[in-house]
Amino acid sequence: MRRIIASALMTFDGVAEDPGGFGGTPYGGWAGPYFGDEAVRRSMEKLSGCDYFLCGRRTYEMFSAAWGNASGPYAERLNSIPKLVASTTLTGELTWNASLLEGDAIQALKRIKAEPGGDIIMYGNPTLLHSLLRNGLVDELDIMVHPLVLGTGARLFPDGAPRTELELVSQTTLPTGVIALTYKPA
Repeated sequence: MRRIIASALMTFDGVAEDPGGFGGTPYGGWAGPYFGDEAVRRSMEKLSGCDYFLCGRRTYEMFSAAWGNASGPYAERLNSIPKLVASTTLTGELTWNASLLEGDAIQALKRIKAEPGGDIIMYGNPTLLHSLLRNGLVDELDIMVHPLVLGTGARLFPDGAPRTELELVSQTTLPTGVIALTYKPA
């Protein structure tokens, strides 16, 4: 049985919006200065153990544009892994080795998760994360808390996020001051 690993970059004040700067916000790209060798190693390690990359429409559009023609080991792995896109607004064929989760995305993910194989990783996307948490589909939650108070932007867990009790599995402080936290549902 596959696991779903939800991974997010977050500021100290909870902002998860546009860490890579692909979203075109005036404050985007805030994670870049903190993404040192250890963060790259950890990200590559997580991605290497997965058979699927799960994302919503906006992440799909931003990542395919930003990473679709990029090179290097991380970009090559990200580009080669099949993408599962949860969207109620996209239709038709997708590019970037992606396929749309047809019908009810939660039911489709339950079926895929029950299959044998490697894990499914999801980046960011608070809306999709909340839906996965509400439906008990998150097996691991990886949050990299950045030593930065941004003061603006969409938070990873805004008011109305589902109550979720978690158990800390591991914590690591990276040389850049980022704290990598790994949780599983309690």
